[in-house]
Amino acid sequence: MSNITTHNFADPAAQAAALAGHVAAQLREAIAARGRAVIAVSGGSTPKAFFAQLSNEKLDWPAVTVTLVDERWVPDTDERSNARLVKSTLLQSAAASADFVPLYTGAATPEAGLAEAGARIAALPAPFDVVLLGMGDDGHTASFFPGGDHLAEATDPRGTAKVWPMRAAGAGEPRITLSLPVLLDTRALYLLVCGVGKRDLLDSVQQDAEAAKAYPIRCVVQQDRVPLVVYWSP
Repeated sequence: MSNITTHNFADPAAQAAALAGHVAAQLREAIAARGRAVIAVSGGSTPKAFFAQLSNEKLDWPAVTVTLVDERWVPDTDERSNARLVKSTLLQSAAASADFVPLYTGAATPEAGLAEAGARIAALPAPFDVVLLGMGDDGHTASFFPGGDHLAEATDPRGTAKVWPMRAAGAGEPRITLSLPVLLDTRALYLLVCGVGKRDLLDSVQQDAEAAKAYPIRCVVQQDRVPLVVYWSP
């Protein structure tokens, strides 16, 4: 698809270094142009090396706001918390002075915390400067899981809600996720993936294969609102 550019790397270290350099440059441009930069990032194991690289980039970090594209509904003391991952790998050294906006609010459920989480996202400058997505083996991105109880609403390109709760068999904990319109309201959209299996999955989605119609990542790959840049390594 013409809306997608793919960069292939020999290994995850080279992939992380290249992406960190490009993202840092875009954040610098945003700060120079508008005085602030906003980046929304994914959790999981794949972005750890990227976070470590980006934290070492020379930036006006107090002018950077970091938020999440989705979150497990757990406090940041939980080892599965995306906020905990970001704080321990990205918000280190000089990058610790960046502003961090979490999605978890401390409410008992994502449904109970939905209004506050949505208000936090609505208060951020839009469009975002960078959105970084990942992808699972089941074709999910953000918390758009196959069979998710609010998958249709969260991926509606005409939806107006900023955030949605999500519960799905493959999600583990209840989650909260930015909606598709919020994710696409960005100046730069990246997809960071590793592994031959995920490359093949993306290929099937790009080719609109029948077997790929159940993969939620389709809503990102097949949209034409913002160019998607894929960073892949084995």
